[in-house]
Amino acid sequence: MRSNYGDLLTWAVLLDLATSAAELGLHLAAHQIVQLHQYRDLVVSAARRFNLTAVREPETVEQRHLLESLAFAAVLLEEGVLAGDIRILDLGTGAGLPGLPLKIALPGLHVSLLESHAKSCAFLREAIQALDLTGVEVLEGRAEDLGRRPPHRENFDLVTARAVAPLPVLVEYSLPFLRLGGHLATTKGSASLREIDQAAAALAELQAEITTRSSFHPPGGMAQTIVIVHKVSETPARYPRRPGVASKRPVK
Repeated sequence: MRSNYGDLLTWAVLLDLATSAAELGLHLAAHQIVQLHQYRDLVVSAARRFNLTAVREPETVEQRHLLESLAFAAVLLEEGVLAGDIRILDLGTGAGLPGLPLKIALPGLHVSLLESHAKSCAFLREAIQALDLTGVEVLEGRAEDLGRRPPHRENFDLVTARAVAPLPVLVEYSLPFLRLGGHLATTKGSASLREIDQAAAALAELQAEITTRSSFHPPGGMAQTIVIVHKVSETPARYPRRPGVASKRPVK
């Protein structure tokens, strides 16, 4: 009886996530919902071991991380910057957010997870193997270093970033990775307008422009803002500057 009850409870939870995803316009197959829950459980079990996230309750991980990532994906699909088999760099990915939920929801994506902390990278490699994902890699290092290297420089269609840095700094971290015409998409809070104003000089210097500032509301979550930046010309060769400079002396 306990086993049957447990099975029913598990399927009820899976159905709830599937329903929430469908409300966002993402109609996921059963195996994708199962993968999302497996990923959630991996994050919960490894949170303390790898110091991944302060959010450690399964329900909260599902709400704050999975559903917010799926809502993020839904907006990017609607805006036309996320589609098909494009190459994505998830910058400062941490526990793989939003990169791994995006990969699970859209399996054709080619996803690179960029993270500078070795423990987080170890978790990401374990998670990729446990979830049996292909077309996803872990890049261990700093954006300022990898953004200068030929295998990565100007090689991505989309850079995603979640709570990584203020927009003036994030522009310098991200733009060198993008191909001409590519996009940076980042989530911001109530300070988004101020950050956009502060990023004007960096955007002009690195040859980019903001095309979208869009509010979105994950199911059951708090309203957020997505800012989308379009790369309109090649990034000057001097960017990114050496590690630590952008955060200390943003382009003005």
